[in-house]
Amino acid sequence: MDSIKTSDSTTLSNFIWKIADDLWGDFKHTDFARIIIPLLLLRRLECVLEPTKDVVLKEYDNEKDSGIDLDLILPSFSGLPFYNISRYTLDTLGGTNTRANLEDYISKFSANVRVIFEEFGFINTIHELDKARLLYRMTRQFAAIDLHPEMVSDRVMSNAYEDLIRQFAASINEKAGEFMTPKDVVRLATKLVLVPDEAVFSEKGVIRTVYDPACGLLGFISDAVDQIKQLGSTATIVPYGQELDPKTHAMALTAMLIRGYKSENIAQGSTLSNDRHRDKRFHYGLANPPFGIKWDKDKEAVEKEHKELGYAGRFGPGLPRVSDGSMLFLLNLVSKMERPEHGGGRVGIVLSGSPLFTGDAGSGESEIRRWLLERDLVEAIVALPTDMFFNTGIGTYVWILSNHKEKQRKGKVQLINLSDTWTAMRKSEGTKRRYLSDAQIDEVVREYEAFEETARSKIFNTTDFAYRKVAIKRPLKAKLAISKERIKTLFEQKAFEKLDEAQQSVWIDFFREHLGEQEYQWAFEIVNAKNKTEGFGKTSKALANAFIAAFIERDETAEPVLDDKGRVIPDTSLNDSESIPFGTPVEDYFKSEVLPHVPDAFIDYGVRDAKDGEVGIVGYEINFNRYFYQYVPPRPLHEIDADLKACEARIQALLDEVAE
Repeated sequence: MDSIKTSDSTTLSNFIWKIADDLWGDFKHTDFARIIIPLLLLRRLECVLEPTKDVVLKEYDNEKDSGIDLDLILPSFSGLPFYNISRYTLDTLGGTNTRANLEDYISKFSANVRVIFEEFGFINTIHELDKARLLYRMTRQFAAIDLHPEMVSDRVMSNAYEDLIRQFAASINEKAGEFMTPKDVVRLATKLVLVPDEAVFSEKGVIRTVYDPACGLLGFISDAVDQIKQLGSTATIVPYGQELDPKTHAMALTAMLIRGYKSENIAQGSTLSNDRHRDKRFHYGLANPPFGIKWDKDKEAVEKEHKELGYAGRFGPGLPRVSDGSMLFLLNLVSKMERPEHGGGRVGIVLSGSPLFTGDAGSGESEIRRWLLERDLVEAIVALPTDMFFNTGIGTYVWILSNHKEKQRKGKVQLINLSDTWTAMRKSEGTKRRYLSDAQIDEVVREYEAFEETARSKIFNTTDFAYRKVAIKRPLKAKLAISKERIKTLFEQKAFEKLDEAQQSVWIDFFREHLGEQEYQWAFEIVNAKNKTEGFGKTSKALANAFIAAFIERDETAEPVLDDKGRVIPDTSLNDSESIPFGTPVEDYFKSEVLPHVPDAFIDYGVRDAKDGEVGIVGYEINFNRYFYQYVPPRPLHEIDADLKACEARIQALLDEVAE
């Protein structure tokens, strides 16, 4: 059968998409990916193994009865970490016993490949295709595609997988982008992580580990390996990763095996609740965790690790709100940085804007930012243009972290704003309408290396992002105004509602005899005076507060209310706070910025930071808009007026046409 040659990912994915048309009617659209992707992987494996297939079969015949573990010897003959000892190929399965022959073919792969098809549940798929009388047709069509490595590179295959998944997902409205990072974003983040270590790769005998905790189709890992090779390096790269989705994991395993790496380094499962690389550390960490994904399924395990292990675990600094787990992936990556004495670790992670500023002072998010910045781990943050991703148009950011900063970067953070740096795509892919060209990426990397202030690059001290949230109080100025209307509202107060009917009647009669204004503290005085007296029963402070809630009337002309110890009682309805830049004396700021506007305000010195004990709770946030904001003055009024008149004239002209 003549082979169909497809040397670029778009042609390949489009051709395979057309093959999927044969499934219409017998299968739902949602089933297409689980049928097509395994067949594509199978054909790729077949093409990769073809050059050594005869040698492997010969060695198998020689050793099959020897009792030797074939997994130990056959890979050396296949030249890859896997092999197949079946006599079949997709082209020779036959039209009569196709199902049995295909099952035999798959069962004769080495164990590390069989697990891939198990994760896809492919044996069940084979049965379904056979029942629909489509199995032979589908295998013949895939047998005709030339996927030999010299014809189709690993990069083209990876791109084709992504193209297909995106098309399948788009056709059923799924979020394909959850495990798919655009190549330009991958390339930028990877270069920013690797560029400071270029000199290291020129050394002999260098071993470097690369880790992605949400590895998807290995986009980051593959790009890191390729970029290091492009430097002419002979370094040994050892990739590690973990992926939640079993089918995506199966494709990642295939890519690893074809490239000659150990597939067991790519684990399957939830990184947050089931870390399969526990206690390991890596030179480079790269990731694009899902944006805004809840971590409620991992909540029990994550909270347990946070509570029991603290800073000895991954989540010691704090926990973000359950609605977004991306900062947990950030903490996971930082916890796995290689120690500085062993070469140190560097991290590149793609995040939404939320981790920059979500969460008030003292919140889990703020405490995570505080820990990262106070430990001087954040090296740079790059704001990407909008419309860069396949399934979202939101702003995204690349964080670069390091635990062995260069001298000039210590205590500093570089912010790079690329919101106006992009190239329009000729054809939009979902919501991806923009990309960074190779030239633009290289320009950004040079700007990062230069570590200088420019129009789009600014350098800050780590403490520039810190502030103290100081509680500001104002005195309560109020009296009690007792009226028949307000007496009725007593039944809305829980403490009064709990009294029996007789007690309620006694109190109502009492207040009817005391209509008019009373001092604020009168409520506490009468409750104490009536405690356990006839008819009133046992009274409490809660009952006094219920009376205050019913009768209170604020009066700014009154004197501040004092408690029984002579201290000013704050008016909780006027509670406020001031975010004071870190390092600014709290009292000085209060005198210059608060008192001139609110003369009776005072600082609540009881609200202090849990870590340093100083007044006010420390918070950290990184607001890109504040640092890169450029004021654009409004147009002159006469121009706006002219535009309005022109618009009115056009409308009138249209109305005149209708009238005619």
